[in-house]
Amino acid sequence: MNSAPYSDRQLDSERQVVVTGLGVISPIGRNTEEFWEALAAGRSGISSFPLNGNPEACAGEIGDFSGRIQDIGDLEEKLRKAVRKALKVMSRETQLGVAAAQQAFADSRLADDEPDRSRIGVCFGAGYVAMMPEDFLSGVNACKDEQDSFEFDRWGTQGIPQIEPLWLLKCLPNMAACYAAIFNELRGPNNSITQGEAAANLAVAEARRIIQDGEADAMVVGGTGNNILPCSLMHTMMDQDVAPGGPEPATVCRPFDRGRTGSVAGEGAAALILEERSAAIRRGARIYAEILGAGSSCVVNQSRVPDGAQALVNAMQATLRSAAVSPEAIGHVHAHGLSSHRCDIDEAVAIRRVFGDRANTLPVVAAKSNVGNSGAGGGAIELVASILAMDRGHLFPVLNYEEPDPECPLAPVTSSDVDAGGSFLNLSVSPQGQASCVAMRSAA
Repeated sequence: MNSAPYSDRQLDSERQVVVTGLGVISPIGRNTEEFWEALAAGRSGISSFPLNGNPEACAGEIGDFSGRIQDIGDLEEKLRKAVRKALKVMSRETQLGVAAAQQAFADSRLADDEPDRSRIGVCFGAGYVAMMPEDFLSGVNACKDEQDSFEFDRWGTQGIPQIEPLWLLKCLPNMAACYAAIFNELRGPNNSITQGEAAANLAVAEARRIIQDGEADAMVVGGTGNNILPCSLMHTMMDQDVAPGGPEPATVCRPFDRGRTGSVAGEGAAALILEERSAAIRRGARIYAEILGAGSSCVVNQSRVPDGAQALVNAMQATLRSAAVSPEAIGHVHAHGLSSHRCDIDEAVAIRRVFGDRANTLPVVAAKSNVGNSGAGGGAIELVASILAMDRGHLFPVLNYEEPDPECPLAPVTSSDVDAGGSFLNLSVSPQGQASCVAMRSAA
């Protein structure tokens, strides 16, 4: 087993960071209760999503999320007016992120205690926020000649004036973090991390460090992403193998299964409220979990070919050192579980390098089998899933895992009666070789 030494020292001298609020917007539920119920029941949110003439294509789409004020949750009237106005200039990714953040903030009941809002910040993961093709359609049409050819020299004077003046606001990846701060008057540190699938874990790591360093007492963290809008989906298909679909969409995403045919695009967001432990205890907050450690790594060779397996090994080992726990102490692993042929093998190799023979029995879950890959939103959704599993005491099945792949010698969970354990690792890795990992343990 290739792993660094670990100690059993306690971190009592540090400001411990806990989770006191959760929010999730996903294809299988728009709040934590709906989300967990679907996970435990083994329900899929992946449905038919015709693409480029392929009627069998599929995706994890949140069909009942319209981006209107009713999707944001209960709000005070003054805030409701502000949110309704702002929704008009938000991209769908931003809307999803704002909805999840508001849900988590409400769940934490942090505002009830009249906190010092200059001591509360935001750190959110985001990915490539793509424009919609129709955003430029009227401008392009204005620059066509009688033969329907585009005349470039007309763009500055005739094309650009046709573009909506606030168009750029829809394409800025920092808008979810900005709006979460604006709506809740949070004046602490604010940052957005744009590292694709790895972003949410990195946001948690940064927010934890900010609280430990005494720069804030609480942080809103999470991730939001959308891989099913036209330009975003185009980038997804360029970066990774995407499953061709099938007549039964719910069976297409099958992490670690021998018959997997590729990843499935999705959309979604999740958010967590992180808080300094003693402050949370003083105000009587519900504590879901404690963050033990975090780590990250990016491994790419001189030919710019990523090594996801080594990046994941590095990230896990760094996390275990940070958490001061041994691999034997981890109750389960929430895998990236992309359902990609190569990525799943890399991840299985990495887990075995860190956990050795224990990987034969270590429970592994993968919520992407339920919701697809939402990019920067995925890691946050998976964190919430594992926190809820610890809270409920049991895990949820990896959907469609039927035939073990000899190249992925792991122990994916196939039922809802497997003990979640008292701690977990959450793994994420981008196609570019950026890996991130977070370790959490139960508050019980």
